[in-house]
Amino acid sequence: RVLSLELNKDRDVERIHGSGINTLDIEPVEGRYMLSGGSDGVIVLYDLENLSRKPSYTCKALCSVGRSHPDVHKFSVETVQWYPHDTGMFTSSSFDKTLKIWDTNTLQPADVFHFEGTVYSHHMSPVATEHCLIAVGTRSPKVQLCDLKSGSCSHILQGHRQEVLAVSWSPRHEYILATASADSRVKLWDVRRASGCLSTLDQHNGEKSKASSEAANTAHNGRVNGLCYTNDGLHLLTIGTDDRMRLWNSSTGENTLVNYGKVCNESRKGVKFTTSCGCNPEFAFVPYGSTIAVYTVFTGELITMLRGHYSTVNCCVFQPNFQELYSGSKDCNILAWIPALREPLPDDVSEKCLPQQHLNPAYEDAWSSSDDEG
Repeated sequence: RVLSLELNKDRDVERIHGSGINTLDIEPVEGRYMLSGGSDGVIVLYDLENLSRKPSYTCKALCSVGRSHPDVHKFSVETVQWYPHDTGMFTSSSFDKTLKIWDTNTLQPADVFHFEGTVYSHHMSPVATEHCLIAVGTRSPKVQLCDLKSGSCSHILQGHRQEVLAVSWSPRHEYILATASADSRVKLWDVRRASGCLSTLDQHNGEKSKASSEAANTAHNGRVNGLCYTNDGLHLLTIGTDDRMRLWNSSTGENTLVNYGKVCNESRKGVKFTTSCGCNPEFAFVPYGSTIAVYTVFTGELITMLRGHYSTVNCCVFQPNFQELYSGSKDCNILAWIPALREPLPDDVSEKCLPQQHLNPAYEDAWSSSDDEG
């Protein structure tokens, strides 16, 4: 199904945003409701289900936090995320230096966290049962952990030297966090440990001589602005402004050296990319200019480029129940990429009844009647 993804002519997503779309998230409970966040601070909540049961339909916006809403973000929303365990709550963070916790039913903020700098990224663990920590990456090199239970920013993880552009909890271990920074580094943390940092990923796997100026472990030769764990949490994908994507073994921290070729990435902020779930092989979906590049995660093969947006793609999100993909772009559109329907031929159709194109050319009639020529 993933190999046959195409822009679906029968499914539209209602166009609400008047400016670029930076972030999308589909709730993991039913896989039915999607959030989007825009450059103008607006957040929209969509229902992806086809309630009309007609072949052609539009995914309707159920509600939005629009420009006139008293609690709307003042500047660009960079990240939205559903609370992983139910749809009654979602979170958003913005260049206005806040992280907001929203009550879905009232569309009112239940809590607001304030930071000293722009917020690039935040993430809640999809698997945590023991903690309610939201990791936050901001213009400060310090990674902040906000506790939903106490309403305070409880921990600070120190080690990066520049702004933190992406953060992601492991989908396998609830206390393990990955962070990516403009300092070219990706760090893995165990938030229970006093020092926090478990390792700093090294693209050379320790092969550089100690005398080299590059001896300090770097994951990329540029800003690292995207992070994504594979679904099982065993591997971590990173992308950087060196136009590279790298695949790491998340338990050993080793660079697996899979070569994806040039992965164009000119973004000055975080890039939201994603991986498939429940596919074999697994795929990565990466914004690439105005297209989305689809790679096989473990061989690095570029399978296809999904074309349809008119401007830079900022984010994409995978819907695992139906193997669908949704993407958001600077062109204000959200596009639905749906596996093409291949009509199975009924078993009882004999070769004689098939339309001509199904026949081997060797069996086709070479003559044509005068009726056909007209």
